[in-house]
Amino acid sequence: MPTGGGKSLCFQVPALVRSGTAVVVSPLIALMQDQVMALRQNGIKAAFLNSSQSGMEVNGVETALMNGELDLLYVAPERLMMPRMLDLLSQAPLALFAIDEAHCVSQWGHDFRPEYIKLSILHERFPDIPRIALTATADGPTQREIIERLSLQEARVFNDGFDRPNIRYRITENQGNAREQLLRFILNEHEGEAGIVYCLSRKRVDEVAQWLSSKGMTALPYHAGLGNEIRQQHQERFLREDGVIIVATIAFGMGIDKPDVRFVAHLNLPKSIEAYYQETGRAGRDGLAADAWMAYGLQDVITLRQMQGNSTAEEGRKRLEQHKLDAMLGLCELTTCRRQALLRYFDDNLDQPCGNCDNCLTPPETWDATLAAQKALSCVYRTGQRFGVSYLVDVLLGKEHERISQFGHDKISTYGIGSELNATEWRTLYRQIIARGLLKVDVEGYGSVQLTDSARPVLKGDEQLTLRKMVKVSKKNKERKNRSFSGPESNTLWDALREHRKALASEQGIPAYMIFHDATIAEMTERQPQTLEQLGRISGIGEKKLDNYGQGFLDVILANAGNSGDQNDDINDTAANSIMLLKQGNTAEDIASQRKLSINTIYSHLCQGISNGELVLSDVITLDDTQIKEILFAFELSDDGKMKTVFESLDGEYDYTILKCVKASLSSYSG
Repeated sequence: MPTGGGKSLCFQVPALVRSGTAVVVSPLIALMQDQVMALRQNGIKAAFLNSSQSGMEVNGVETALMNGELDLLYVAPERLMMPRMLDLLSQAPLALFAIDEAHCVSQWGHDFRPEYIKLSILHERFPDIPRIALTATADGPTQREIIERLSLQEARVFNDGFDRPNIRYRITENQGNAREQLLRFILNEHEGEAGIVYCLSRKRVDEVAQWLSSKGMTALPYHAGLGNEIRQQHQERFLREDGVIIVATIAFGMGIDKPDVRFVAHLNLPKSIEAYYQETGRAGRDGLAADAWMAYGLQDVITLRQMQGNSTAEEGRKRLEQHKLDAMLGLCELTTCRRQALLRYFDDNLDQPCGNCDNCLTPPETWDATLAAQKALSCVYRTGQRFGVSYLVDVLLGKEHERISQFGHDKISTYGIGSELNATEWRTLYRQIIARGLLKVDVEGYGSVQLTDSARPVLKGDEQLTLRKMVKVSKKNKERKNRSFSGPESNTLWDALREHRKALASEQGIPAYMIFHDATIAEMTERQPQTLEQLGRISGIGEKKLDNYGQGFLDVILANAGNSGDQNDDINDTAANSIMLLKQGNTAEDIASQRKLSINTIYSHLCQGISNGELVLSDVITLDDTQIKEILFAFELSDDGKMKTVFESLDGEYDYTILKCVKASLSSYSG
């Protein structure tokens, strides 16, 4: 399932329904601690066992496990493999085993953890206990290895796809001033919002964090060279405070469940599409709009290839890493929808371009590469679809060496026909047509490239192929300014609800999102519920949280009712549209339906019309003079003039919509 798509529910719900304790194998201490805190907020009996606990704490958890007092127990794979832990589990009532972040089992994946390979012991020691493995990031070979290594051959496979439609993918070439490009991006679109910036080296992390801090941002470094205490402090601040930016190597992030990360930026090229997908997937886990932004350059490619060349890994591993890097470069060089290519890499399909990536929004400059692609594809075919890109480029350029002669490829029609491009340009073209799906790489074999069905129309001349021109972006070209990805703009109620949430979180020593996600706060702001029953219908508010926090949040809503932040002295365009539609004979409900806005938003627009004399009160609501005078008298008697005070003084006889309209008429009403 996609990052943030609800994988945890797949084992948390069965854990509550089945008798016994669900044991969750989790790779990181921070991840299990966050999940346990969040579960406890929902009234679920959850605990963890890891090296951060004292002996007394461990004993308490183990006793609760043996007594059947836990719904879920989170453990690291290293602890699970200890003979004492396995013996303890064999005596405890167990509901299921859940292996989270299961891609860690794959030696071909991007985040291999050797301890995960040993988890096949669960099949041997506990054959009657159900097992489930979960991951957001696994291509075909990784999926097959998960099944093999965890002895899940008889298990059903569920694939919910990889698409994260709320993330906007944007990739730009590093023009030599990547830090300034990043700064403009943050200031223009995400000022004051939480984000993650990934860099390739520890030195770059420290430099960028210090530089962003000098520009007035709260930017904290995170990498393995920092002491454990400092890393923990920085992670805690990122989770608990608003607007913190973490600058990190890839050592940061796996299992971070902060829902309101509004952007993930890469100042260097990731090693693979899997890594890119997982790292960008840390943005927008609350379902609200978020950005995945990257600036990459040739130096990134050189550095990563040097790292691969200096690696002590066996040759098969090196070839795989090379192909993964080429696929990542291909994604960068695309001219078509990035999301379609990203999903295709994971054998997932998107029928139409997404409309939410840079290539869809601002199509790049291209060239007609049909003839060159035909030569490249024909060379793959005529050499038997058994060779890698470097060999194919040598054939196209007519290189004279023993291997080409040995296979007789100096006699085929594509030998030496590629003089119009140099070796670098041919490799770029191959990367692009691999990314376009015209060729596939046999990553489990020897890295040969093979034709796909999509190559046939291009080869036969039935389809024109355009590719991205690899030229420097003009410094005069400004980045397209994107929409702000925060919650409701300058909204008094939104701010008040977030402040209340922050205070509650500080009291309990937990991150604010564990009270409610931003998406839930946004829905409260939009719908402005008037009762606990109405509040409880909002997504993200369960029975436990309604009991614990409902009245406090309802009080904030009632105290700030109508403060939507857009009631300015001048009628804005969107309010003017609503007012015009009302004058044309539409009801407020009709207008809300036509404009696909909430009824509260429409009444806010109409209140602006009343305040500014565009409308009179009787245009909007139907009240007699006695009722209007009663409400006006209540406003005059109230000490603070707040809606909640007036609402209560009138014993709830009039709803907040009516009160807001009457209040808007105060300046013009003379009855």
